[in-house]
Amino acid sequence: MKLPLIILAATVLALPLSAQRQVSIPIVDPSSGKTAQIQADLYGHGPRALLLLHGGRFNKESWKEQAPIFAHAGFRVLAINFRGDHPNPDDSPGSYGSDEENAADVLAAVAWLHQDGAKSISAIGGSLGGDAVGNAEAQSPAGLFEKMVFLGSEGGDHPEKLHGRKLYIVARDDSSGDGPRLPSITRHYNLAPDPRQLIVLDGKAHAQFLFPTPEGPHLIRILLDFLAQK
Repeated sequence: MKLPLIILAATVLALPLSAQRQVSIPIVDPSSGKTAQIQADLYGHGPRALLLLHGGRFNKESWKEQAPIFAHAGFRVLAINFRGDHPNPDDSPGSYGSDEENAADVLAAVAWLHQDGAKSISAIGGSLGGDAVGNAEAQSPAGLFEKMVFLGSEGGDHPEKLHGRKLYIVARDDSSGDGPRLPSITRHYNLAPDPRQLIVLDGKAHAQFLFPTPEGPHLIRILLDFLAQK
């Protein structure tokens, strides 16, 4: 169901911005064998879970405006910090874990959600977080996620191994130091099996930076519509 812009805006303003509760998820460091923890914010209730994975310049709090919207739509929403999250010298967020560590953190979050009662899990990953989602999914022969959104992300190193419904979203003029992101995301999209969809938005904002732009409300509607698909 598509929400008119005015109704969507009113819904966003009416929702609380604080997490329902904070949780700690145990992980095992494969190099040392020691158990550590990653921190996460949990919103909402119910058997349908939605995992939110942030980009390299963000942290779990970066989802605080979007997570209540998804919780209001009926999802148990979990936004995690990666184990490699450390502040930059200017105190801005930064994520420095390896691709293997990030994927392992996703796997740990999926296991925690199932233990917490989730019957199905979907995921939205922004940039680095989208790569972590795809790399974790590719490790599971049966598939981890019902639906996956790769926001400004190629979706990991093995698009041909992805299961479930896949949605790639990128701004047309989004660029990195290596050039425009659309061509590489399109190549990964073409290698992924169906069902899949690629949506190109206006502008140049990268991944989660799209939310505060004029395309933000449109992006929220796209995400809600995709997550509602049967």
